[in-house]
Amino acid sequence: MRQMKKLLATLPLMMSSLCGLGQQTTATQQDRTLRINQIQVIGSHNSYHTGIAPSEQKLIEQQNPKAMRALDYAHAPLPDQLTGGVRQLEIDIYADTKGGRYAHPAIVDKVAEAGLPADPDFDPNHEMDKPGFKVMHVLGVDQRSSCHTFTAIRGWSQEHPQHLPIFILVETKQGRPDAPAVANGPEPFTSATFDALDAEIRSVFSAKEMITPDQVRGSYKTLPEAIQASGKKAGGWPTLAEARGKVVFLMDQRPVEGVYTEGHPALRGRVIFTNAVPGAPDAAFTEENSGTKAEIDALAKQGYLIRTRTDDGTEEARSNDHTRADVALSSGAQMLSTDYPSSEPAKWTGFFVGLPHGLAARCNPVTAPPGCVDSLLEAPSAK
Repeated sequence: MRQMKKLLATLPLMMSSLCGLGQQTTATQQDRTLRINQIQVIGSHNSYHTGIAPSEQKLIEQQNPKAMRALDYAHAPLPDQLTGGVRQLEIDIYADTKGGRYAHPAIVDKVAEAGLPADPDFDPNHEMDKPGFKVMHVLGVDQRSSCHTFTAIRGWSQEHPQHLPIFILVETKQGRPDAPAVANGPEPFTSATFDALDAEIRSVFSAKEMITPDQVRGSYKTLPEAIQASGKKAGGWPTLAEARGKVVFLMDQRPVEGVYTEGHPALRGRVIFTNAVPGAPDAAFTEENSGTKAEIDALAKQGYLIRTRTDDGTEEARSNDHTRADVALSSGAQMLSTDYPSSEPAKWTGFFVGLPHGLAARCNPVTAPPGCVDSLLEAPSAK
């Protein structure tokens, strides 16, 4: 009887403990504290790339089979990739101030000269004749693209307002500053060209639809100070509650930050985060495409956003080699870029790179706080 009374006396405590175990952090609660550098997502490499047309492919294989081997991949339209779970896109941009500069790819004439059947018109709507930035891969050789502007991304974003932030890598394609000028070659990106690029982005996305360097820097003098002290005062990476439904623009190459930051110290007034040398005043994002796990993790712990590659040139996909992808997945890199996201497996082996359980995002294995719940990151309606 005494033991029964003792058991009854402890029941409220036991029930309270069990109820506590049953309680789970809600998505809303997690969003208030988890920051965008504490998640991990899958990205697509050269997201606009629709592949090489049949005759063009045959010609490239004859002249440079190694190059064709590396180019033998293709992606679905950007909205389809986003619906499939991709949360980082990569866009290559050429400047075309007057229009028509890239309207006649050299490979079209070469296909005709080789007596091969004509491929479908790569620009049936004559977008290339208009002034403005153009999206394509290799000038004169690989210019087929599924998009010409950022509007497709914004359209999907508006249809899925609770999505996690979409990271958009922008690579400005241009000739080397020390290279001789080539007729109809790529235009150089000057400070004025970058002003026009920022204006182009702002014409598509409003200020409330983007996460910009000014917002992250906040009241700090430099971006490294802000990202390493997130939450102590105004500035630092935003929480998911502040970032849902928004996009983040990131520079995909490093040698241009000097031009882009000219007159804009620590990216004041700019739209795109540079691929900066860690520690520089404009450094909040950096690429470690061939970095070791130790190198990536060290930078992630300092607050940097990091993009790395999981495969390259179709090689891993042809042999179904996940070695590089597994290292990337275990690292603190927030963006893992692949030619083969889970919705687009390789035609040779079925190789793909995805997160466990098919999630669009997960808690970062290095930077996420204890108790972070993967399944609360992406609302079902957002995918």
